[in-house]
Amino acid sequence: MKESKAPAVGRTPFQKWLDKYQGLFYLIPWIIGFVVFKAVPFGQSLYYSFTDMNFFAKDVHFVGLANYITAFTTTKITKALIITFKYAFITVPLKLIFALFIAYILNFKIACVNLFRTVYYIPSILGGSVAIAVLWKAVFSKDGLLNTVLRFVSFGLFKGPEWLSDPSYALWIICFLRIWQFGSAMVLFLAALKGVPADLYEAATIDGAGKWRQFFSITVPMITPIIFYNLVTQICQAFQEFNGPYIITNGGPRGSTTLISLLVYNYAFKSYDMGMASALAWIMFIIVCILTIIAFTSQKKWVYYSDER
Repeated sequence: MKESKAPAVGRTPFQKWLDKYQGLFYLIPWIIGFVVFKAVPFGQSLYYSFTDMNFFAKDVHFVGLANYITAFTTTKITKALIITFKYAFITVPLKLIFALFIAYILNFKIACVNLFRTVYYIPSILGGSVAIAVLWKAVFSKDGLLNTVLRFVSFGLFKGPEWLSDPSYALWIICFLRIWQFGSAMVLFLAALKGVPADLYEAATIDGAGKWRQFFSITVPMITPIIFYNLVTQICQAFQEFNGPYIITNGGPRGSTTLISLLVYNYAFKSYDMGMASALAWIMFIIVCILTIIAFTSQKKWVYYSDER
């Protein structure tokens, strides 16, 4: 084949520049959305946390650390922080345990396994909706479904407690709603279990290791990266929980289910104290950052990556 003797047409400087940076043009919609809906509100909330910003006040005054000092010296706020930690430390471990347990069972070759996987995943799709929170409230109300069943089973001898009106039960009811939504973590665990090499189990069986020994010596170490990922994401989600406490109990009874996210909403949209609401949001953000840093720092001691030597 003869080579063409036609002179090559050189690309203009603009075309060369476009070839080099045209990827940025595709990012412009995302950049605009990030700046307008993420970066600017992020910076504004930090500024408002040092002011007495109020929706109905004409002037905004800089108050320094006054909002943060008030947050840590007000009983209602410190109680909400303690309840938020309690809520996170109850829901996150139990949710991960249930998710891993169900994923381990569904990893076996059983009949209708795809149907069971779908059924267990449905709560994660519906659990965060308002309708499910309303349904949960109806189930655990004084004359709700649960107490009706208890009265029927006991022939009227046991009426059942007032789940949502008793501080010793209310927080657990909110926690159970969160734990019930273990489907997303379960899917990740199931994918990780599928990736564990079968020859490891075969070798362990030949050496005489039982199922429990194989689970804790092979399965758990091999899926620690997914355990770590689920741990971090679930911690972040737990500290941002809002729908359940707001719809089911509205923070009651006697503030026993008032999470810090609910206080942020109350200060911002009920008291119109945007300064305090922003300060509480930043306190929650810093707490989540600290817990995430601790998790990332500790992963070197317990997370196993197969590509590491």
